[in-house]
Amino acid sequence: MFKTSLLTTLFVIGAAGAAHAGGQAGSIGVGAEYTLSGIGGVSVNYDAGPFHVGGSLGYSDPAGPNNSRFQIAGRFFYHVHHSAFADFGLGGQIGLDSVPGAMGANRGTNLFIEPGFEIRAFLSSNVALSANGGFVIGTADASEFDIRGSTTGVAGGFGIHYYFY
Repeated sequence: MFKTSLLTTLFVIGAAGAAHAGGQAGSIGVGAEYTLSGIGGVSVNYDAGPFHVGGSLGYSDPAGPNNSRFQIAGRFFYHVHHSAFADFGLGGQIGLDSVPGAMGANRGTNLFIEPGFEIRAFLSSNVALSANGGFVIGTADASEFDIRGSTTGVAGGFGIHYYFY
């Protein structure tokens, strides 16, 4: 009896395979994300298994005339390592930030290119926290180059997503 139970247990464990905590191929995550340059807002990610792609959209209109701000970003990270509850990806993000001009000047368009890394930690099978770091290269109206920092003082990017599969 003991041998049969032991063999059955070993068979069930072996047949079950590795557990996947999020990051499952074909899953879509919704949440919020902020890039290294401070661009962010509501976000959607698509996880293809070996990599994930996504984007975010942000808008704000503080009190006062002609001072609205529009932000959009896209990201791609290739998973160079993963475990049951986390993955580590290399890739980057591109962000566009439309800002009001200073003292009545025309609007500015800041374009940020952000090569770097991202770590996603899954709190459950479908909820992920993410953190990223890297370089910020400002182009167009943004003429800057930062390592770890940004114009907003944010030392890294972060996000949270709920994955549906």
